[in-house]
Amino acid sequence: MDERDFLANRFEEHRTHLKAVAYRMLGSLAEADDAVQEAWLRLSRSDTSEVANLGGWLTTVVGRVCLDMLRSRTSRREDPIEERLPDPVIGPASGTDPEQEALLADSVGLALLVVLESLTPAERLAFVLHDTFAVPFDDIAPIVGRSADAARQLASRARRRVRGASPVPERDPARQRAVVDAFHAAARAGDFEALVAVLDPDVELRADLGAAGWQHLRGARMVADQAVMFSRSASYTSRPALVNGTAGVVSMDGDRPASVLSFTVADGRIVAIDILADPARLERLDLAVLD
Repeated sequence: MDERDFLANRFEEHRTHLKAVAYRMLGSLAEADDAVQEAWLRLSRSDTSEVANLGGWLTTVVGRVCLDMLRSRTSRREDPIEERLPDPVIGPASGTDPEQEALLADSVGLALLVVLESLTPAERLAFVLHDTFAVPFDDIAPIVGRSADAARQLASRARRRVRGASPVPERDPARQRAVVDAFHAAARAGDFEALVAVLDPDVELRADLGAAGWQHLRGARMVADQAVMFSRSASYTSRPALVNGTAGVVSMDGDRPASVLSFTVADGRIVAIDILADPARLERLDLAVLD
């Protein structure tokens, strides 16, 4: 085995971890793959003979690549920030797909990714690298071009935004699924009051419709009304799934996905519903894991 093959094998040992870092930073699976590939290119051109911790070195390289990509996104925008749901990571309801479990080892729901989208690129990097992957602030500082104390402040501001965005979500899969199943049973039955009962009074519904726009509803009665109207007009079948590690549903129109619904449950009620219904993005989803 030559030196390049040896380096490639070592890189592959870290690939899933690096994609997890990039996905949390970018909210896009395709861009996460691009960031990981760029990290490999940088590794292949670098002298790492003095690098004691290759995994840590690669993590900071991916962080730097993602920060550049986020800043590039921001600089290209002339209009207000485009509202768009992050890419969902879909797995079987049983939670037995090892690749999905590795990517979402600590479960990062769509609702959290939506909050991360509201952070500045530097805040997002400091929060993701430190709070999720335990990268020291001394290593984060040179990436963002600030002191370690300033990097710590970036993460602190991000942490306050994240914690203030929603209640602590339910982590028990069985409890999540019970609440989601109750929501769908009430929607199918057109039981408005049962829907209101399972929704938090301040529940938020966010729907990414692609070219058709963005829908944002707040409040149990408004969301329940929307759910009843949709259940009466739609003829889709629903398949239970894990969406970013939490109870979700994939609605199917024949053999094609019509929407992906992700639910955030807290204190026995649904506090957020995130819906991807962009036809172009749905076509790119790999639903083989549900079979």
